[in-house]
Amino acid sequence: MELIETGKVVGTHGIAGEVKVQAWADSLELMLGFEYVYIDGHRFGVEYARIHKNNILYKFYGIDNLNKAELLRGKIIYVERSFFSLEEGEYFIKDLLTLHVVDADTGKNYGLITDVLKTGANDVYELTDSDGVIRMIPAIKQVIIETDIENKIMKIRPLNGLFDED
Repeated sequence: MELIETGKVVGTHGIAGEVKVQAWADSLELMLGFEYVYIDGHRFGVEYARIHKNNILYKFYGIDNLNKAELLRGKIIYVERSFFSLEEGEYFIKDLLTLHVVDADTGKNYGLITDVLKTGANDVYELTDSDGVIRMIPAIKQVIIETDIENKIMKIRPLNGLFDED
């Protein structure tokens, strides 16, 4: 069983044991359908979940007061990877990190994806080469030619002027 980080408990809500979770998903609604989650390797059954002010409020079975809920503050929420079904061209951030990025035409190695930035319009991938030089590329169809998670490679075609030295 592979677990995916999906959020972090950032606080409590009320006195009945609800926890407030900062969701690490493209859609808050996606976070509502889980029957259970994992925290520190322990499985927590979800009694209910709801959206509240750009966060998710979870009520877990057995967490029935503020003191118990407070013990979860700062903890990472994990969900089984099999709970998700990705569309064509969608990837988990964890699968993109450390992909080798090469030029689709020349084979030039641009480095590894070291971060994924959520900008609203489109994601931006941070690349770091072997000399520690950091470059940014937009995650758009005109730039990303092929993503091969299994072989850990991404082929790109940089837009004119994207990289100053090229």
